[in-house]
Amino acid sequence: MKKTLKFVAVFAAAALAFGAAPAATASTPTKACLALDTGGVDDKSFNASAWSGAQAAAKADKNVTVKYLAAAADADYAPNIKKLVDEKCNIIIGVGFLINNAIVAAAKANPTVNFAIVDQDGEDHGADGSVYPGTKFANLKGIQFSTNESAFQAGYVAAGVSKTGKVATYGGLNIPPVTIFMDGFAKGVAHYNKAKGKSVTVLGWDIAKKDGTFVGGFSDSAKALQISKNFEQQGADVIFPVAGGLGGATAGNSLTSKKSVVIWVDTDGYVAAPQYKKVLLTSVVKGVGTSVQAVIKDQADGKFSATGYNGNLKNAGTFLAPYHDLIRMVPTKLRTEVTKLGADIRNGKVSAK
Repeated sequence: MKKTLKFVAVFAAAALAFGAAPAATASTPTKACLALDTGGVDDKSFNASAWSGAQAAAKADKNVTVKYLAAAADADYAPNIKKLVDEKCNIIIGVGFLINNAIVAAAKANPTVNFAIVDQDGEDHGADGSVYPGTKFANLKGIQFSTNESAFQAGYVAAGVSKTGKVATYGGLNIPPVTIFMDGFAKGVAHYNKAKGKSVTVLGWDIAKKDGTFVGGFSDSAKALQISKNFEQQGADVIFPVAGGLGGATAGNSLTSKKSVVIWVDTDGYVAAPQYKKVLLTSVVKGVGTSVQAVIKDQADGKFSATGYNGNLKNAGTFLAPYHDLIRMVPTKLRTEVTKLGADIRNGKVSAK
């Protein structure tokens, strides 16, 4: 529990932005259940943040109980959701882009149960995903994040601290919730280059081709480690892994090699994975926990809404974490520029798209 509660501090600042002011009691008993993606509940990233949000909701309201089922493979998504429906969960939250089809099918089949899906719009886009706009459901809420905005800042600071003029990023899978980070990061580097007349290179992602380096999943730590070593061999001294818990393989390598520093993803890695804090430059934080806590509270308060949520810099649904122990790597002028860049993105002066 101590480990889990650490995550609460990471996303607490964003709670009001989602409309989630903790309540002492709820009007109705609520059983909130999470259908997690692969990678495990303690991945120090995406799943862990979601579960921490659920536990925070239960801690804030004695009438809320929470549980989760983790998927070992994609084939577990639908069966896990069915188990949660059969267990009479009042709200079921799918955690992950790939769970969307199973959540949509369950929402369609169980109109009296409320659902939410993290990293998807929660709409039925047809069997092949080509139907836009998709069909909406009154019992299904989509939760999405503009993490390209904070990743844009991360790319800018990475370019600013790089000594080799090469930075890198890789993903777990080539899916929108992953590539949005990578694209924002690369565009942040490009923005730095334009502003400073520099030519810092990004390894692992091609903005024009919308393709890059991927592990092929979120569990192959050996491949993630090899990718990280390859980036270092090519000269990268800042690496941004967008692969959930696989960031640990990259950070572990950086600790050993002393050739690179790492930008964590989803949670503040300094808090979530303190064993790597010596090599963590910053983190691109995604308010998964905040959104999960908020939708559970809304359910308990009888205020569930299918209106979609988008976390961005403006509502603190995503943000760049502090530099913590590596703050001296980031000159004061660069820190000021990164802060101003965030403000410019929020007010529309700079586009991270």
